[in-house]
Amino acid sequence: MYQVNITEQLVNAETQEIITNDNLNAKVDAQVYFKVKPDEQHVKNCQYNVGNYQWQIVNLARTTLRNIIGTMTLKSANSERGRINTELHTILEHETADWGLEIVRTELKEIDPPKDVQETMNKVVKAENEKIAAIDFATATETAADGQKRAEIKKAEGIRQARILQAQGEAEAIRLVNEAAEKYFIGNAQLLRRLETVERSLQNNAKIVVPTGSELVNVIGELAGVVPLKKKE
Repeated sequence: MYQVNITEQLVNAETQEIITNDNLNAKVDAQVYFKVKPDEQHVKNCQYNVGNYQWQIVNLARTTLRNIIGTMTLKSANSERGRINTELHTILEHETADWGLEIVRTELKEIDPPKDVQETMNKVVKAENEKIAAIDFATATETAADGQKRAEIKKAEGIRQARILQAQGEAEAIRLVNEAAEKYFIGNAQLLRRLETVERSLQNNAKIVVPTGSELVNVIGELAGVVPLKKKE
């Protein structure tokens, strides 16, 4: 009588060096989880159809890994571990179909390139990260510059609009003065201008020297070009 273990078992495919498609040596290791199916027929198959299924699974897994990874570059092998696990699981299931086994899952433990290649890859990754950081910094700087530029344009536009409004206000004031002059001082526009000049000159506590024996009203009138009032005898 032979005792057969039908619980889930683990075998290690053992580390091996595999040449990738880009001619680089990589150390590869994997694990295979399997179990013998519990019904009578499959138990018989694991004894009668295969000599030592544990040992043969290890060799089959090693050969399969060489075939899969040998068609891939080292970079793609590192980035596509899920694909390698799936292909390894599918092939082992197909090849062990008559052994009375169930391949539960396969796990790729490591894919290690040579030390010098690993250092080069690290430098490449570092350079890529620095490139991305530089692009992000340049983009942020450009965005800030664009924002400042838009703010300056808005500010200039506001100043321009204020000046336009100021000019329009002054023009409107001049128009109203002209209309008033034409309405109330027909023929005396020059006189109105002189009166405005006198008004401005008397602002801010301006001092005027009044000659002895002159009337203040007559002096102001002379400043404005108005004929002085004659003093009654």
